[in-house]
Amino acid sequence: MYAIVEIAGQQFKVEAGMEIFVNRLPEEKGASLVLDKVLLVDADGAVKVGAPYVDGAVVKATVLDDTCRGKKLIVFKKKRRKGYQKQTGHRQDLTKIQINEIA
Repeated sequence: MYAIVEIAGQQFKVEAGMEIFVNRLPEEKGASLVLDKVLLVDADGAVKVGAPYVDGAVVKATVLDDTCRGKKLIVFKKKRRKGYQKQTGHRQDLTKIQINEIA
C-alpha cells in the first residue's frame, strides 16, 4: 500500500515505515503530523485518485529530526572576458519524518 502526498508544496510517494526528508516544517522533534493532502492511494491494486485530494484519506507521520541540512550545492557565476567569477554554496534546511500509517 502506498500513497502520493503533498508536503510543503512537493509531492512524495510514501509507504508505511518510510523515512523521508522534506522541506523545513515548523513542528518540533517528536511531534506527530496528520497529512491530509493525499493525491492518490493504492491499496493492493485498488487505486483511488483525488480531484484534487482523496476524501477521508490521511497519512500519519512523526518528526524524527528538525535540524537536518541537505547536500551542498555549488553556485558558480562567470561573465566571459570580463574577469568576473563568483562561487557560493547553499545547503537547504530539511526535516526528517517517518511515515507511520496510511488510513
